[in-house]
Amino acid sequence: MVFRTSSLRFVAAAFGLSATFCVSSTLARAQSADQDAAYQVVTRLFDAMRARDTAAMRSAFVANAAMQSLHPQRGVSFEPIDGWLTGVSRAPAGVVIDERLANPVIHVDGDLASIWVDYWLYVGERFSHCGVDAFLLHRQEGRWRVFSVVDTRRTTGCAPAPQSGPN
Repeated sequence: MVFRTSSLRFVAAAFGLSATFCVSSTLARAQSADQDAAYQVVTRLFDAMRARDTAAMRSAFVANAAMQSLHPQRGVSFEPIDGWLTGVSRAPAGVVIDERLANPVIHVDGDLASIWVDYWLYVGERFSHCGVDAFLLHRQEGRWRVFSVVDTRRTTGCAPAPQSGPN
């Protein structure tokens, strides 16, 4: 069988595209698995908040995690994670604190993940506020944990909230 140079180029190009697709597909699956694992930390955090399980909430964070909120009139506030956990534990008995999430955008580069997600906060049946949560997570020893969370807060201009329950 005799191959022409153009035939060999076609075969080489097809092989190269096929190899590139296989590598890209493998990287996409790994990226997706990392994205899913990082986002599960966030969903478990808010599942624990609904259950008032502050020990499980704390386990989502590194020891010295930072928390900031951007308030329309007051600017940036800084709060230790312990303050948030205390607030959750002191909520009136029977009142569910329900932070509903939607539209996550997740990026992973090695052991760093960022998650930008819309949220709506309900205290019991009462709407409190909405905004965006921006999480930064670090993977250490195979486990993702939050080291920084920043949220925006507003009471107007919110899109309709998703249904209550697990995110």
